[in-house]
Amino acid sequence: MSIRNLPMNYGVALFPGFQALDVFGPIDALNNLALSHDIQLSVIAQSLDPVSTETHMNPNANCAQSIVPTHNFTSPPEKLDVLVVPVLDHSVHGGEYRGARGVLDERYATTNKMQWVWTTSQGPNVKWVSHARWIVDGNIWTSAGVSAGTDTMLAFIEHVYGAEDAETVADTMEYERMTDFATKFGLAPT
Repeated sequence: MSIRNLPMNYGVALFPGFQALDVFGPIDALNNLALSHDIQLSVIAQSLDPVSTETHMNPNANCAQSIVPTHNFTSPPEKLDVLVVPVLDHSVHGGEYRGARGVLDERYATTNKMQWVWTTSQGPNVKWVSHARWIVDGNIWTSAGVSAGTDTMLAFIEHVYGAEDAETVADTMEYERMTDFATKFGLAPT
């Protein structure tokens, strides 16, 4: 890919109850990539009010973080080259959300391994792949959930910017890349 075709305009779509690592891992990779490439990041949500990681899973907990959007869905950035859609909350994974709405129909995809059986049942027209940390099908990349978002972003960086940039970003993050997690949960290859 020539330098003038490199993506510059990234966005992350936030929803209440987002999984922090699913957002901050890929964003940290982009922050480090921005040390050597021109990158603009937009944070997009329903409104410009802070979006919290707080979920319904433990109403007594007070350990949520919030992020302030730069744009809302009705007034998104004029140009986006890449859009990251993280896990929506701790009980609704990104892959299942997109699968349930037909975005992934007839496409290969992967999702969180701990919730594999339930998640894949929510997207019956998706070609689910169990033994994958991430899947690329055309212009859609899906990850296996939470920390896999960081591995997916690093794979994307390698695909677009090259192996040296991906390795530099991972090393700067002191992050050891992982390619599979399915075996731990006893999933058969699909």
